[in-house]
Parts: sequence; structure tokens; C-alpha cells
Amino acid sequence: MSVNKLRLGVNIDHVATVRNARGGATPDPVRAAKLAERAGADGITAHLREDRRHIGDADIDALMEALTVPLNFEMAATDEMQAIALRHKPHAVCIVPEKREERTTEGGLEVAQDENRLAHFIAPLVEAGSRVSIFIAADQRQIEAANRIGAQVIELHTGAYCDAHAEGRFEERDAELARLTEMAAFAHDLGLEVHAGHGLSYETVQPIAALPQVMELNIGHFLIGEAIFSGLDGAIAHMRRLMDTAR
Repeated sequence: MSVNKLRLGVNIDHVATVRNARGGATPDPVRAAKLAERAGADGITAHLREDRRHIGDADIDALMEALTVPLNFEMAATDEMQAIALRHKPHAVCIVPEKREERTTEGGLEVAQDENRLAHFIAPLVEAGSRVSIFIAADQRQIEAANRIGAQVIELHTGAYCDAHAEGRFEERDAELARLTEMAAFAHDLGLEVHAGHGLSYETVQPIAALPQVMELNIGHFLIGEAIFSGLDGAIAHMRRLMDTAR
């Protein structure tokens, strides 16, 4: 594998959303994860929320057992989630903000105002061998804070960029892309590994994939939705082609 290859992490949360809408065991997110592996995913992302609205504890157990690619365990900075992460010791832990009333993660984590608590929170995860990522907006203040608390990775929130594109606010989209470009370079210069994700689609992925400092994209909802029409393997393979072409 080229050291500059852009990795694709596939988030399988919303396979579990469909399963939970009716109850029962299907569709199985672990089956989706294994299919994603075969289709070219470099890792699997799963967000265990406090309210267990999609991924459940048993899913994390099964993913840890079944996967041969790394698991990126998304979680809020709570004692409960820390204990689960320390028990499983996944390859990566991504700390995200979480509110019960939100439908999806609405913004980046506020690190700068919570540095002391977050530094103490992530230290045992790093010691246990997990790579700790912080999901943040493309904001210099937050990136500097993530670096100070000992995070190894940041994941830049691309939601504002994607929303502006979808709504035809192209000047705002371009300004957000410029901000992401500048902050990816800034974080890289600090020695942080840079990832990006949230809301990316076939239409929006290539400008982000072209950023040389970005080493991984995490994409979920769009791929699961597109799988209804083209199959999950086809959706992932097409996204992979777009990413590789951009890089």
C-alpha cells in the first residue's frame, strides 16, 4: 500500500438504524462491515451512542471478533464509553460530541473549553494502545487544543461544506473548503494525523480527498443510502474510485 493512499473508513451505524426500526436481527451491521471490507474499505466506523439508537453493545462485541480491518469506535467522552473502549481496546477511538435530541452529530467537539477533563479522559485510552481522534470543526483554536491534550489524530467536520453544496450556497461552500484546506495543513504541521468526514457524497468527496494532508475519510450515511440502489459493494467501490482519482 502506498504511504500516501487515502484510507476509507465506512460507518455502518445506519445498517443498525434500519434493523432497529423493525426489531429483530436483520439487516446485520456486522455482515455489512465484512462486505465493506471486501469492497475496499480500509476500516469500519461504529458510533455507540448513549441511547443505543443504532449500534448496540452486542454489535461492538461482534465487530471486534469479526473484523480484520481496524475498528474506529466513535463515542462521547463519558465514563460509560471510556470503560467500554478500555475493555475492547479498538484500533482507534474517535471522541465526538453527543446530544440525545440530535439526529446526527451536529458539530465538532468543543475542546478548548474542556481541555483538562478531556486530557485526563483520553490518557488511559492512549495508554491502552488505541489511537485517539478528536472530531472537531476546522478551527485553529480547537486544533491547537486537541494537540495540547494529547490526541494523535483530528477528524475535520465536513458537514458545513457538504450542506452548503447541497443547498446551492456555493460561495459559502468554497469558503468552507478553503477553511478545511488551511486547517488540514495547520494540523499536519503540528504533527497531527488528519482525517475528515460527515456528509460526504459522490459530489463532494473529491475536493476533500485531494487535500494532501488528509489521510482518511469516514463516510457512512450516504453509502448506506446509496446501497439501496447500487448495493453496498458497488457504492463503496465507486466512492473508492473517486477518492483514488482525486488523490
